[in-house]
Amino acid sequence: MEINSEFILYVSDQKNSRDFYSKVLNMEPGLDVEGMTEFQLSGRTKLGLMPYAGIRKILEKYTPDPGSAAGIPRCELYLLSENAAEYCSRALAAGAIEISPLKIRDWGDSAAYYSDPDGHIVVFAEKLFTDQK
Repeated sequence: MEINSEFILYVSDQKNSRDFYSKVLNMEPGLDVEGMTEFQLSGRTKLGLMPYAGIRKILEKYTPDPGSAAGIPRCELYLLSENAAEYCSRALAAGAIEISPLKIRDWGDSAAYYSDPDGHIVVFAEKLFTDQK
């Protein structure tokens, strides 16, 4: 059985994050309503952007306020493609902060690390060997 996945980043400014990811991913969101923006990354995988105010209503008093960690890396979004350098260029043009440039990593990928407007770590990578999964 395959599982559909949606990774949701909590963001301070939904419109700003939507515009950032639209530029970086070179695509428009499939859903963009107050409280949620979604990008279809692949057949079964989506990236969601939810403002802090929206997630606060769901989490209520049961967890710390995600907004209190603004700017602190809280996740890593690892995006594999066939041309990581192209994504890196778009990320820089969109205002991402480069953390570590595109280079060959110990695990066999060529990968670059960036910080998005909310401090989430976004990695653009590509497999160097076709026999890797």
